[in-house]
Amino acid sequence: MGSRFPSHQLSNGLYVSGRPETPKDKPVLISSGAMPYTGGDIKKSGELGKMFDLHVEKSRKSGPISGPITGTSRSYSGSLPNNPAGQPTRSKSNSGPLNKHGEPVKKSSGPQSGGVTPMARQNSGPLAPILPTTGLITSGPISSGPLNSSGAPRKISGPLDATGSIKLRTSSFVHNQSVTNLNSENEGFSVMSGFSKAVIWSVVLLFVMGFIAGGFILGAVHNAVLLIVVVVIFCGVGVLLLWNACWGKKAVVRFVGKYADADLRNARDGQYVKVTGVVTCGNFPLESSFQRVPRCVYTSTSLFEYRGWDSKAANSKHRHFTWGLRSVERHVVDFYISDFQSGLRALVKTGYGAKVTPYVDESVVIDVNPENKDMSPDFLRWLRDRNLSSDDRIMRLKEGYIKEGSTVSVMGVVQRNDNVLMIVAPTEPFSTGCQLAQCVLPVSLEGIVLRCEDTSNIDVIPV
Repeated sequence: MGSRFPSHQLSNGLYVSGRPETPKDKPVLISSGAMPYTGGDIKKSGELGKMFDLHVEKSRKSGPISGPITGTSRSYSGSLPNNPAGQPTRSKSNSGPLNKHGEPVKKSSGPQSGGVTPMARQNSGPLAPILPTTGLITSGPISSGPLNSSGAPRKISGPLDATGSIKLRTSSFVHNQSVTNLNSENEGFSVMSGFSKAVIWSVVLLFVMGFIAGGFILGAVHNAVLLIVVVVIFCGVGVLLLWNACWGKKAVVRFVGKYADADLRNARDGQYVKVTGVVTCGNFPLESSFQRVPRCVYTSTSLFEYRGWDSKAANSKHRHFTWGLRSVERHVVDFYISDFQSGLRALVKTGYGAKVTPYVDESVVIDVNPENKDMSPDFLRWLRDRNLSSDDRIMRLKEGYIKEGSTVSVMGVVQRNDNVLMIVAPTEPFSTGCQLAQCVLPVSLEGIVLRCEDTSNIDVIPV
């Protein structure tokens, strides 16, 4: 009996209402190989590893072809497993020529020289590390310092031993434009520095004329008053010069210490000021010569010798029974100072050949005599590196430095350039004036004045 409702029979024999569903075409599924888990390792990341010139781990090893092969007649460069006869082998197509080791030859663009195996693609070089932006204003060219223009450490070819590294470091200080090499004869103080040559020669001429006139009057009228006056004045001037030669440097250090500190917030452009604060290294820190103290902005190493009756002279001006300077190394670079008064930070331009007058205390590092010179191999090596003899001499090595975190007083001229606060050397020397209470003659201070006490036994402020 017919029914108005359509029905159809399923495959299991049941009748259900409704029309049967029309079969739909199944979508074509494209199978792909499962990507291996890299775990963040670039070497396992395929093309990403090639971008960094890293060898990608291979899952197949090249080797000889063994066993009967049936199927297509393509050439394979990898090893194929042994298969039973009659079963076709399916593998990925690895067409191309083979080298002498059985590995596929990679194609590379560009001319190749004969007999050279082509290499894989290479980029222009290793990626330089990206340095974080700190906002620190540095002076000098980008090429100066231990880093190159890309921010990566400079590479030096060839092996270096301890002696070679010391010589290389010393030569880098001497030939680096950002380092100021202070004159070995500049001790920072001179009795005659406060007077011009015209004044000095005028005083000498007056004394000569006084002696001539006194001697003429003594011979003509037998009156020695003028000659006695000239002799007394001459002896007084000699004693004054001797006093200043002995105590003048301490008087200048006392003057620098008593000079009032300025507030950089209210300092005018071109004003001569004194600033006291904490030191921070710039783009080229120094290292002391003997003790190898790192991150310094000023280093000084002086070698003195004592001259006895039959000893050799350390220099042309070395007198008997005194200590004479034989060798000195003084270097200074640009650095930053954080003012105690205002809290501002200023760049002190002491590098690139600037004029600097240092008053930095030096401490005795080692005393050497003929009996104990063999007990200090470091000192003997230091002498050999500088081609200095180590014969039977009484020597004393002093070293002074300003390292990062030390408290320093700086005297110079304020200069503002594009919102950058700097302290530069004045165009003319600064005179301390005559200090009558101490009987000290005026002294001219050239360039930037640095004053720092001995910090070898003082804890510095971490920065």
